[in-house]
Amino acid sequence: MPLRWKIAALAAATASLVALAVGVLVHLWTAMDIRDRAEMEATNTVYSAMDVYRRTGTLPGGAELDPADLPRALRHPADGDRRVAYDGRVEGNLGPSVWGTQRVGGPGSPVLAVRINMSPQLYDLRRLDASVAVASLVSLAAALPLAVYGAGLVARRLRRVAGTAARISAGDLDARTGPALGRARGRDEVTDIAATVDLMADSLGRRLRVERQFTADVAHELRTPVGGLLAATDLLPPGETEDLLRARVRDLRALVEDLLEISRLDAGAEAPVRSRVPLAAVVAEAVARTGLDTEVTVTGAPHGPHGSPASAGETGETGETGETTETTETVETVETDPRRLERIVGNLVVNAHRHGRTPVRVTVEARTVVVRDHGPGFPADLLLDGPRRFRTGAAERGAGHGLGLTIALGQARVLGAELRLDNAPDGGAVATLLLPH
Repeated sequence: MPLRWKIAALAAATASLVALAVGVLVHLWTAMDIRDRAEMEATNTVYSAMDVYRRTGTLPGGAELDPADLPRALRHPADGDRRVAYDGRVEGNLGPSVWGTQRVGGPGSPVLAVRINMSPQLYDLRRLDASVAVASLVSLAAALPLAVYGAGLVARRLRRVAGTAARISAGDLDARTGPALGRARGRDEVTDIAATVDLMADSLGRRLRVERQFTADVAHELRTPVGGLLAATDLLPPGETEDLLRARVRDLRALVEDLLEISRLDAGAEAPVRSRVPLAAVVAEAVARTGLDTEVTVTGAPHGPHGSPASAGETGETGETGETTETTETVETVETDPRRLERIVGNLVVNAHRHGRTPVRVTVEARTVVVRDHGPGFPADLLLDGPRRFRTGAAERGAGHGLGLTIALGQARVLGAELRLDNAPDGGAVATLLLPH
């Protein structure tokens, strides 16, 4: 149930309880007042009737001596004592009643009694109850739309705060709730939440900028000494030590270049240089550069680079040690940045070999490139939160992935493409690159 309807239902329930409580209190107070007035009238009437009876020997209207229907509790009052009692019997329009009594003389003398009928007053009480009920229903019907409207205002403000928080969670650290939820409407709990979300976004933005600047500074500072190390390895005598040092320095240089690339992607300083290229050829070249045993398959309706029919039975290209697959290809040309496209495909293929199991297959269909391995698949936290930098799938580094997928996602955003990460139903990780039209 939406929040606005919960608030409206709570308001309606509260109003109903208040109306019920007020109605019960009014009913009880009025009923007690009617009975008190009837007892007072009975006492006064008995006094007046007794005075008339003693002076004239006659009974005034409404007074009786020892009436047959007198309640048992009043049949033997003390001498000179006036007593009243409630009689709940109803006979037609007579009753409930209040009796007032007093003995006219000494012991054994008759009892003078007066009966005060309360049925007109109780009828008025029932009409009052009905009027209170109708008024309560009318008030509730009028208040409910106001409660729904007021709750809707609060719910809309909360939805705006939630939307801003979702945008921040998705990576848009420039998202803010704005002054519409703050100073313009005074201070309340929703305003405090909105201000807290904005402060959180400001803090996250500052920390992220510091982190990006630190990464860029470290990468820039490391380029010169790493370049010097790589040149120094050329001075070493040939041998196993030289090969080992050269490989480690090259790994360090690749890491520095990756850090620089990530810093440029984070800063939004990358811009694609687009040209029309054959997608299958670019993908095959990217796979070949990895030097890994990877199968490349191009599928789809046969047509040439510019829409002309292509011959059936063309050969799908693969990496240097990859297998060759005979297929009917779609020689699709796309307008993209081939260097960035090669970077994405190369990272996905290397990641599949490093963290998955062979066979690794790359499928090109229309504007879609799919890289699949047959390993354990992507971890659940990666599918939920995305890849995290400086985390690899190696056991000594913990679960997750490193810079490869992070760079691939960043380059895909630069190209305006979508990179989806998923697991195949029969096992294995599946990375799908969707290029824009």
